[in-house]
Amino acid sequence: MNLILLEPHEISEGAVTLNGRRFEHIRKVHRAACGSELRVGVINGKLGTGRIEDIGSESLTMSISMESDPPPPLPVRLILALPRPKVLNRTIAAAVSMGIRKIDLINAWRVEKSYWLSPRTSQQNLRLQAILGLEQGGDTILPVIRMHRLFVPFVREELAHELVGWLTLLADPKGDSQFPQNTTSPVVLAIGPEGGFIQREIDSFREIGFHHVSVG
Repeated sequence: MNLILLEPHEISEGAVTLNGRRFEHIRKVHRAACGSELRVGVINGKLGTGRIEDIGSESLTMSISMESDPPPPLPVRLILALPRPKVLNRTIAAAVSMGIRKIDLINAWRVEKSYWLSPRTSQQNLRLQAILGLEQGGDTILPVIRMHRLFVPFVREELAHELVGWLTLLADPKGDSQFPQNTTSPVVLAIGPEGGFIQREIDSFREIGFHHVSVG
């Protein structure tokens, strides 16, 4: 945890009281004591410094000073075929830690229907994984994570009209060309499920302008 993230409603008169997961991390990992200063941020707000004023066995009180804006987002929109539930959590956290702020989870032929019924696809869980990613990446801005259970309406009717000015890449082991290096354009990156997109899905992406690329 490189950043202690705070909910706006937790702050009162420039101070916050923490218990639970964040308190345990500060106590056991940072080994902080009264007077220790830690990097803090307010969800969807600024970054700053927190100074521990009091610490007990179950909670701590911290005074906070918010000083700077969050870092700019990574100019990448991620389109991801819904992975298996055990992989979903760490995938969301990793993507958000990199600075990706727009993620579309989509259906595909090789996505098991049961994945959509997992509690890990709930907005509550996705928000928690995003927060874990923000804590790791030192950011405060929650990403927009959307779910699309119908492949064709999303790709051909929605996505097709949102690509102006973006470099569009479809990652696939059998891609026609190598993944571009050192691009300065914002990127829309589509990644398939285990086993990859089927040919019909690849064709749908290519028809709306995606470049079929391989990462090796």
